[in-house]
Amino acid sequence: MKERKIKLRRSENGKELFLINEVSRLVNLSQKRIREYEKEGFIKPLREKNTENRLYSSFDISQIRQINLLIHEHGFTLACLRKMMVMGKCWDIFSCPRKNECPAFKLPWLPCYEVRKDEGNLNEGRCSICAIYLIRNVRNEKILNQSPFDD
Repeated sequence: MKERKIKLRRSENGKELFLINEVSRLVNLSQKRIREYEKEGFIKPLREKNTENRLYSSFDISQIRQINLLIHEHGFTLACLRKMMVMGKCWDIFSCPRKNECPAFKLPWLPCYEVRKDEGNLNEGRCSICAIYLIRNVRNEKILNQSPFDD
């Protein structure tokens, strides 16, 4: 079988970036599914300046893998996953092996992206590309439109 080469791209900080077709092969998902995760607000890839092509970091790829795992192995729907990310903690959602070392874990009553402003955290990426941060505005939506006690 002929092996395909991946063209090496780098971000401003020197990290590798991948096009959607390369990510699709790496995570074994269709490009349509990856774009759906973006539309739902779980990932926000960079864009190439001239072509507007999506560029994915290794952090984006790890988030895509975890989201796919939660959907296909744990049975979450996209809507349920979005709500879980609003209410849950990043170390639980993304199975962080170093959570005990993270300042966000020590201040669980605050969103991790708020803790990071003052204390930092273990996430190598920017908060602005994390699914927890990207969907933070869902917090304003009601989970249930009507209380069962309203009559």
